Parts: sequence; structure tokens; C-alpha cells
Amino acid sequence: SPFFTLGTWEVFIHHSLTILCNLSPQSATIPLFMRNKDVAAEAVTGSGKTLAFVIPILEILLRREEKLKKSQVGAIIITPTRELAIQIDEVLSHFTKHFPQFSQILWIGGRNPGEDVERFRRQGGNIIVATPGRLEDMFRRKSEGLDLVSCVKSLDVLVLDEADRLLDMGFEASINTILEFLPKQRRTGLFSATQTQEVENLVRAGLRNPVRISVKEKGVAASSTQKTPSRLENYYMVCKADEKFNQLVHFLRNHKQEKHLVFFSTCACVEYYGKALEALVKNVKIMCIHGKMKHKRNKIFMEFRKLRGGVLVCTDVMARGIDIPEVNWVLQYDPPSNASAFVHRCGRTARIGHGGSALVFLLPMEESYINFLAINQKCPLQEMKLQKNTVDLLPKLRALALADRAVFEKGMKAFVSCVQAYAKHECSLIFRLKDLDFASLARGFALNFQILCLWTLIQTRFHLKIKLEKSRGRNYWRNKEKRKWKMKGEENS
Repeated sequence: SPFFTLGTWEVFIHHSLTILCNLSPQSATIPLFMRNKDVAAEAVTGSGKTLAFVIPILEILLRREEKLKKSQVGAIIITPTRELAIQIDEVLSHFTKHFPQFSQILWIGGRNPGEDVERFRRQGGNIIVATPGRLEDMFRRKSEGLDLVSCVKSLDVLVLDEADRLLDMGFEASINTILEFLPKQRRTGLFSATQTQEVENLVRAGLRNPVRISVKEKGVAASSTQKTPSRLENYYMVCKADEKFNQLVHFLRNHKQEKHLVFFSTCACVEYYGKALEALVKNVKIMCIHGKMKHKRNKIFMEFRKLRGGVLVCTDVMARGIDIPEVNWVLQYDPPSNASAFVHRCGRTARIGHGGSALVFLLPMEESYINFLAINQKCPLQEMKLQKNTVDLLPKLRALALADRAVFEKGMKAFVSCVQAYAKHECSLIFRLKDLDFASLARGFALNFQILCLWTLIQTRFHLKIKLEKSRGRNYWRNKEKRKWKMKGEENS
């Protein structure tokens, strides 16, 4: 291809990459990037979008007439989660180590920003991989010796990876602030597995006459809008709320040698069920990760990637763009809050031509969700029958909670958070809170429904009391301030 320098191909050969450059996302995107076009690309999850922007970034920087100095930024890659940023940084490092003239730097949450500033001043950062919050923060650290606004004047390429997730997670204000600091004369790439109206608005605001690319897998009809990999086997299982946990444990016990991701709707559910699985699924490595973890997330993510088998219990923080090698099953204990998240969860397996399977657990009242996914996402699912000879483990889980107050409270919080998440589901015609069997749901958490109601009432009253006391305190100081100004006025008169 005329769009590659010899150096890039040497790196390809050196690493014996199994990904050929004629895969759809790369072949569709790279030539356009090299012709100074802005690109808005939509491609099925797991199809190799990362190389579609890593390769042209290096090509563009290699072709610069004026070579970049240590502190000059030539490219910025923005991604929604720190796990995805780490992954992109790893892929990029496989190439940049063969080009010592380029320095790269990773800016993500969970690290000391002062150390990030010092690292940039010491080693520079021609290519920045960052999450939006940390990058925005770095633009405001001029007083610490980092004038990032001046450093980005040399910017050639901006990439927004998983653009719809960037906006879903509330980063729109940060993205807009960052765009204001960047030069207008640049190439911009916007990559995602799904295109939403919010992304369309971002395309209009941040890209100049973009070329829109929609890449489908080989063999998929042009009229199809299927967004899941063709090698993915998608299943669903219908069971009652108080049967779901037993079915999950039975499944994991029968697939001990395999690698699984188990998705829950909330951080509290991950904490509670993670503890439960640790106690009840023996001889299997169980790990937990969710968005409220600050410093442990990176370590857990990197450790799980290296495992040959195990279970990662997680929230949707792991649903986008994350490439964990050899995941056999994606298990969705709770259906996600929207249909596009379902696609992204499933996309953690069957990546880049490999096979994989996904299973979602549904309540009997939620079965129409299958037709909804088939129509809305062109994502067909086949039924998996209930597993036979399952053991009722809820009494063991209840005994575990009664023996440990911390586990009991985790269970209570998990139940409440699960109900709150259910109430916010986008498909409210299918996931109807008023039709939910709360007693059965509580049994699924191994909780006594009467005790649960009492605990919830106490918690509600406690929080109301705190709010009332805070309100009284604010009113007291407000009235005191008014009296002070009134007395001053009387003195002056």
C-alpha cells in the first residue's frame, strides 16, 4: 500500500501480527486519514478499530516535515475508561518502541496528577492517551509548570474512541472544553461500535466535512445493521428471580476451566455477588471490578488479562472496547439499561475472528426483550433451557450474610441499588417496576423480605433526618446572617 512507510511494515512483520491490514476497519479508514480527511467510523465491536487509528497516527507523525520536539504533542487519543486507555497505550507501545524519536504518555484517573506533570516535563509526550477528566485537568496545571495549551499547538491528529460512551458517561462538557484548547487545523477520527444522535452532534461540532464509514463483517448483508460479531453465539435463559443465582453458580461450576465476564447492573451488586461467588465457586479465581474502585482497578484488570481461566464480576465499566484475551463466555446476570450496552457487553468475546458465547438471564416478564433486541439491534438470540440438578445455594448465602454483618449490609445495598437501576431502564415497557416480584427478588439476594423492608424504612428515615438537620443548620446560619446585617443597618441609620 502506498500509505505505509517501510518502518511501519517492518514493525508489522517483526510482531507477526495475525491481523491483516485489509481487515475492514483498517482498509476503510487508513487511506482516508492519510488523505487529510476527518473520519467518523462505525464498526462491529471486536473488529480491530484500535489499529485503524494507531497506524495512521504514526504514519502522519513520521511524515511531518518539522520533527516533533520532546514537549510538542502530535496526537491525542481520548477514551472513556482507564482500562481501555491502558489497552490502547499497550498496543501503541508495540509500535513506538521501534520509533525512539516518539514519546508517548498515559494520563488516567487513579494516579497522582503531580507525578503525571513531572513525567511529561521529564520525558515529554508526542502521543497522549488519556481519559477526558484527567486530560481536562492537565490543561489547568500551568501553575505547576505544564503549559499544555502551548504544547498542543503542534497537534496533527485527535482520536475520540468509543465516542458514544464518552457522551453517555457525562464527558460532554469535558470534551467541549478540550476541543476549545486544540488547534482547528487537525485531522479528527471518531470511532465507535454504535452511532447515536449525541455522537452525530459531536461530529458536527468537532469534525470538518467528515467521511462517514460503516463497516460490516464479511458475509453480512449490506441491508443488515447487526452489530455483534458473526462468530458470537448468543443465548438467553428465562428463570425466576430466586432461581437466577443458583443457575449462575451451576453454570460456572460446570465451566471451571474457561474465562468468564459476569455483568451486573450496579457496583453494590458486584461487591455482594463477588463475595458470594468467592465462597461458593471453589478452585476458580474470582475477581471484581467496578467504577467506584479508585486505585485497585488497573491492577485487577491487568491481572485478569493474564489469567487463562477465571471469573471477572463487573459493571458496564468493562463493556466498551476492552480486549481481554480468550474470553469464552459473557454472562449478563442483569440485562443492561439500554440495547446498545447489550451489544457492547457481548462484544467482549468472539473478537477479531475468534469464537465466543454470551448468555443473558431474563425474568419471565422480560421475555419480550428477545424480540426487542432482534428488531432494535438485529441481534438474534437462541434459548438455553434451565440447567437441571441445580443445588439451592441461597440458604448457604443467607447463612454467610447472617454470620458477617459486612456481607449482610452489602446484600441490602445491592438489593436497593438493583431496584433503583431497574426503575431507570430505558425499555420501561418491558422492564416494568410495578410488575416486579419484590419478594422473589429479595430471595434471590438471600434476604428476608420483611427484614429488608424494615432496614429500608430505617435507612430512609435516617437519611431524611440528616437532610432535615442540614436544612435546619443552613436556615440557622442564614437567619443569623440576616440578623447581623439588620443590626448593622439599624446602627448606620
